[in-house]
Amino acid sequence: MKYVDEYRDGATAQQLARAIARITTREHTLMEVCGGQTHAIVKYGIDQLLPGQIRLIHGPGCPVCVTPIAVIDKALEIAARPEVIFCSFGDMLRVPGSRQDLLGVKADGGDVRMVYSPMDAVRIAQDNPQREVVFLAVGFETTAPANAMAVHQASALGLGNFSMLVSHVLVPPAIESILGAPDNRVQGFLAAGHVCAVMGYWEYAPIVERHRVPIVVTGFEPVDILQGVYLCVTQLEQGRAELENQYTRAVSEAGNSQAQTLIRTIFRTVPQHWRGIGEIASSGLGLAPEYAGFDAEQRFGAVGRSSGEEGECISGEIMQGRKRPGDCPTFGSRCTPEHPLGAPMVSSEGACAAYYRYRGTEVNDPETASP
Repeated sequence: MKYVDEYRDGATAQQLARAIARITTREHTLMEVCGGQTHAIVKYGIDQLLPGQIRLIHGPGCPVCVTPIAVIDKALEIAARPEVIFCSFGDMLRVPGSRQDLLGVKADGGDVRMVYSPMDAVRIAQDNPQREVVFLAVGFETTAPANAMAVHQASALGLGNFSMLVSHVLVPPAIESILGAPDNRVQGFLAAGHVCAVMGYWEYAPIVERHRVPIVVTGFEPVDILQGVYLCVTQLEQGRAELENQYTRAVSEAGNSQAQTLIRTIFRTVPQHWRGIGEIASSGLGLAPEYAGFDAEQRFGAVGRSSGEEGECISGEIMQGRKRPGDCPTFGSRCTPEHPLGAPMVSSEGACAAYYRYRGTEVNDPETASP
């Protein structure tokens, strides 16, 4: 296997793959819900190591990819205002909205700055009291504690010129939505280890019980992922549906209680629209009423009235596991990382970016394309 040979524990990975093949007697469809795991799967050819009866499909595990166009359009309008310093992580700068991206606003004269932490934006607000400083707060539960801390710190410092445009999403409701779809094919999930390191994995137990599907908390190394697949397939072959933790070196059932307390203090659970997917109940985080003064959407009024059109991008179908990047007619031709038509080709965790980077046109081969 030309990919896994590049991995330092390639021999162990191949042993795990053979162990999976020995226990597999029928077809199984598994979904990983983490863009980091998707990239590891594609980079090291993990899907091609597995027996043909096992199909790995990629879920909505890229937070950049699921940020709705309406939020991007709000960001574009706010960032273009002369009184605003707009701060964002780098992978959001090239995500297309209805008309352009944040780099386009910067090229047009907007003060758009890439930061490495929301606390960088807090410091910029301290240093520029005459300007409005806005941070684009996106991500799953993994980035929520840092964003919550930034609001907490801004409140403690009395920074009236700091605000956030918030578009946080939560993993468990997304899994519920996938399992509840009429055309669902997923029989087991590999849950994202870093999300569970923050939130624990107790929230997944009711999902396992309701839907009778195995969920295995899984890490990010190829050996982690293959062991997660092994545990999931073992359950399916034995007719079991349980919650297991492969990533014991980093994840406990309870998670990080201090981070959870901070999230509950600053945020409240809200309905959330997912780009390409639609609204999922109780799947997002919004600022709590007592911190509404830090809500950029409220501060700047009704902005970013987007049509919400996806154009040619089939990101929604890709993120729900219904299609793969190679099923898109624009993949690798009119849609590339240099000229992306959609977020999955932009983000470092996007499925399209992974396939383009590690497999190129090989993604269109019958072995890797959707049936």
